[in-house]
This record gives sequence, structure tokens and C-alpha cells, in this order.
Amino acid sequence: MKTKKINLHNTQTDAADFVLPTIYTIGHSNLEAYQFEQLLKQHAITRVVDVRTAPRSQYVTHFNREKLEFSLQQAGFNYSFMGETLGGRPNSPGCYFDREIPTGHADYLHLVDYETVMTKPFFQQGIEELMEMAVYDRLALMCSEEDPNTCHRHHMISKYLMREGYSVQHIRKDGSLVSAKQLPDLAKIDSSKQLDLFG
Repeated sequence: MKTKKINLHNTQTDAADFVLPTIYTIGHSNLEAYQFEQLLKQHAITRVVDVRTAPRSQYVTHFNREKLEFSLQQAGFNYSFMGETLGGRPNSPGCYFDREIPTGHADYLHLVDYETVMTKPFFQQGIEELMEMAVYDRLALMCSEEDPNTCHRHHMISKYLMREGYSVQHIRKDGSLVSAKQLPDLAKIDSSKQLDLFG
């Protein structure tokens, strides 16, 4: 499942000395725009990569794609939308355990077959572009859920990046960082919930 190697020919860094950069993630939740921007500044983020399949919010409309892109650019950040390749709600039936695309409100976290998605050409294209951007920018992958344990950015994208040797850090609402390595995988989370039910 290896991706194309990063092209370093246009950088000033010698490939032999190149160290993979840390990639960050963040969930916008119900933050105000200025709070979100302060978190980005706190961790010296230069580019927000939007990995929401549907880049809009009914309740926090300042995170709708057009408004978000404009406000981030005004605040000095770069913005990229990659929900079509790295989003958590793929439009291919083969990416779901039951081979059907859900309708309405659905538990995508448990319906999407992330391991299969990681092998798809669209995901491979997206992840290659992401790794190229990480050479030049300090990235924060953004989705809506504050808790990375409940988001595909951890269970799919971060998991893949860690396999490729990247360090991934999740930015929490209070500004703290949690290493993706410290978080359990989805199966362990589900097991702990079941134990709570019968405990």
C-alpha cells in the first residue's frame, strides 16, 4: 500500500537528510472563527486541508467552505479542499461494508470500510497530494468532529500516514496535542463501549 515517493527535486533539502514532517489535525466543532484561528496560530499551522465530504455546517455557518476559505485567507492561512479524495463519506458502494451508500443520517464511522478506501485510486491521489503539500506547508487536516476518536481523519487518514512513517498530532479544543499513536483503533473503541454496557 505504498504511495509514490515525495518529489524533493524542487526543494532546498537534500533528500538524504529529509525528515518527514509532522502533520496535524483539528475538528472545528462549535468554535468561533477567532478561536479556530487562534488554535492554528498556536501550533504554527500555515495551511488548513478541509477533508469534509460535505464542506458546510448548518449550525456554525462560518465553517461553510466559501466563508471559511475567505476568513482563513484574510487571517494569513492557506486553504485546500480535499473532501472529494480524502472525505469520510465516499460515493462508491464498494467502500462500504454492506456495499450500499447510506442515505440520510448514518453512522459512517462504522459503515465505511476504511481499509478498502485506502486502496482506491482517488484516495491514493489525494494522499500523494497531501504529502506533497506537507513538504512546503505545516498542515492541519480539518473535519467537523472535535474528538478525533469519532472522526475518519484519525481512523483513515492519520492511520495511513502513520503507516508511511509520519507523526500525526491531533489539536484539541483546549489547545493541547494528542499523538495519533496514543489513540486506540476503532475496534478497541467499540470493544470498550460494549464492556461499559455489560459492566
